[in-house]
Amino acid sequence: REERTTEGGLDAAGASARLRPMVAALGEAGVRVSLFIEPDRRQLEAAVAVGAPVVELHTGAYCDAVGARREAELARLVEAAAAAAALGLECHAGHGLSFETVGPVAAIATIAELNIGHFLIGEAIFCGLDAAIRRMRAAMDQARAAGGGRKSA
Repeated sequence: REERTTEGGLDAAGASARLRPMVAALGEAGVRVSLFIEPDRRQLEAAVAVGAPVVELHTGAYCDAVGARREAELARLVEAAAAAAALGLECHAGHGLSFETVGPVAAIATIAELNIGHFLIGEAIFCGLDAAIRRMRAAMDQARAAGGGRKSA
C-alpha cells in the first residue's frame, strides 16, 4: 500500500525536500500546516526544518499495544510532546484513541488538541453523537484535571 499517513505518520524527515516548498506555499496562502508524524525526535526536527507550525503525533502504536509495550509507547508520546514544545511546535495527537486509551494521552499537558473521529462516529451508532462526544470530553477533562492540565474547549 502507498497509504502512509493514517497507517503510521508522514516521514517528514525523509520527505523534507518535497515538503518545504509545499508548507511554504500553504503558509503564504494563510493555511496553518500540521504534519501527522510518529512521536520521534527526528520527525519533530524535520517539521521545524520544513516550517510546519503544528504536528500531530500518531498515537496508533500506543493504542494498539498492551501492557508494558503500551507504557513504553505512552512514554514515547510524553517525550515527543515535550520535545515538540521545546522546539516551538504546537502539538496535537490522534489515531485510534478510544474511551480506554484517551486518558493518559489527554493528561499530557503539552498536547493542545486530540483528534478523535472514527471511534466517536462508531460509538454514536449505539448512544448518539452528542452522548459519545460528551462522554469522551468528560474522560479527557478528568484526565487533564488529574494531571493538572486544562479542560477541553
